[in-house]
Amino acid sequence: MKQLNLFIELTRLKRPIGYMLLFWPCAWGLTLAYDFSKNLNDYFFYLLLFFLGSVLMRSAGCIVNDISDKEFDKKVSRTKNRPIASNQVSIKLGIFYTFILCLLALLVLINFNNLTILLALGSMPLAFTYPLMKRFTYWPQLFLGITFNYGLVLGWTAIQGEINTVAIIFYLGAIFWTLGYDTIYGFQDIKDDEIIGVKSTSIKFKKKPKLFLTTCYLIFIISLILVGIYMKLNTMFYFFILIPTTHLFFHQIHNFNFKDPKNCLRIFKSNNFFGAIVLCNILIGKF
Repeated sequence: MKQLNLFIELTRLKRPIGYMLLFWPCAWGLTLAYDFSKNLNDYFFYLLLFFLGSVLMRSAGCIVNDISDKEFDKKVSRTKNRPIASNQVSIKLGIFYTFILCLLALLVLINFNNLTILLALGSMPLAFTYPLMKRFTYWPQLFLGITFNYGLVLGWTAIQGEINTVAIIFYLGAIFWTLGYDTIYGFQDIKDDEIIGVKSTSIKFKKKPKLFLTTCYLIFIISLILVGIYMKLNTMFYFFILIPTTHLFFHQIHNFNFKDPKNCLRIFKSNNFFGAIVLCNILIGKF
């Protein structure tokens, strides 16, 4: 039972925000590409596959991150008790868990078409090198955005069997969404990060964080509007787009207090709700 609890803690399974932020872009891309005049069984089947894949790959990513950041985590108050940092789980066991999780994810992946499989496999280096970026650049959140939103392209290709302008525009916009929310998340650890030499956009833009967040979120909303135009979504899509826009600019940016870690975490977690709003927005636009 102790090992099970340590595994759950290691993979953050009790904290769904991580794998949900990976899942929502997959669902957006899938929903945007799907023809709802056809049988819905395939849609829900693919949605389930993407959810399982998100849980498995996020779990594997957490372990890789903890192995990579073991020495850093020991020096940060929020992370010093993580299983690997506190030596409750060995690095060898962590690697074994990662292998099993990736194997299970592969079993999920083989249910998709060849292009989606190839693209997914091609993203693996991104997933496993992201934890290293904070050592070399102030833009690790950019690499996280590139990695975390890759599922949007996979969701599209799973249905369409090709990549087109719509998928690229939405993918690029979603990267800026991640840049925003993970910058907010990073403010929780900014004091410890500066001491130990870890880099982030939170540190880079600490003097004017709201200006940076506004820029990121504005780019995402513009991409969402462009997607609606390219896909010829109905007029209700543009009306309801006010809801995610209000969430980003009022609930998140207006209420953001970068000096309060609890506030940062609460606003960061609200992006799970935001992901659901955008999905509903796309569904409304397609009917």
